[in-house]
Amino acid sequence: MNDPSSSVESTIAVVTVSYRSEHVLGAFLASLPRASHAPLEAVVVDNQPDLSGTVEHMTTSAGARYLPQDRNRGYGAAMNAGVATLGPHIEWILISNPDVVLTPGAVDKLIAAAADSRVGAVGPAIRNEDGSVYPSARSVPSLRTGIGHALFSNIWLGNPWTRAYRLDSEAEPMPRDAGWLSGACLLVRRAVFDELGGFDDAYFMYFEDVDLGYRLGKAGYLNRYEPAAVVVHSGAHSTTSESTRMIAAHHASARRFLSSKYSGWYLWPVRLVLRVGLALRSRALIRRLQRSRRDPLQASERS
Repeated sequence: MNDPSSSVESTIAVVTVSYRSEHVLGAFLASLPRASHAPLEAVVVDNQPDLSGTVEHMTTSAGARYLPQDRNRGYGAAMNAGVATLGPHIEWILISNPDVVLTPGAVDKLIAAAADSRVGAVGPAIRNEDGSVYPSARSVPSLRTGIGHALFSNIWLGNPWTRAYRLDSEAEPMPRDAGWLSGACLLVRRAVFDELGGFDDAYFMYFEDVDLGYRLGKAGYLNRYEPAAVVVHSGAHSTTSESTRMIAAHHASARRFLSSKYSGWYLWPVRLVLRVGLALRSRALIRRLQRSRRDPLQASERS
């Protein structure tokens, strides 16, 4: 973490968004100093401040800056608010969830992977607590891969559409370029983030990182996956606590992204099919979740 008394100015900033994140934020902030040899400036955007001031105290105690929001506008909007407070000296932004722990040197490895000026964003290998690798570098969803993945991911684990979408299902992840990188932890070149206008804050939750990676690629930049840099995710990718609201939001964001990608007037039949198909899938998953809550013996499944 950057020492305010230090004469060395940070060129790397870390921005995270807290929403009832007291139980994980401390470990995240504690992991930052060892993640880079360079000083790191850090901002915690709080989407749900409370009267106890716990998040504010944890943030300031770690030498980070606290930015409370008057209401919860979503992940992307909060990230944009945090980035807007950064000075012009910041060249790199590490966008991260607060339930991530960075391993020593992770940020330095991400910076090294972006030596090519065409690289606009770099993502690390995101490992779950059990050591498995979360598929965080994926292709941009298309009609073929998106529909195939949606229909078969739960019933046919090795289906070709899911493999094509996730890209990084190999046993030993390798550096490569991807269509988009998970916003759970992502290093972005500041100039590129500003050029793109940051996240599209119309996405309240889900798909804001897909949209950012897609626009980054369209602008001629690369999304680079660098598995030598490792972070550990504490399990929020699990859907064991998934709510009906989250399922509905996920499908609404998917519809928004695909409708934007296939926006030509002549593609209105495609958009209609997407709207109907995603609505039906959302309802089916919500019903399944509700049944599983009524029957404790029924296991939850990923969407």
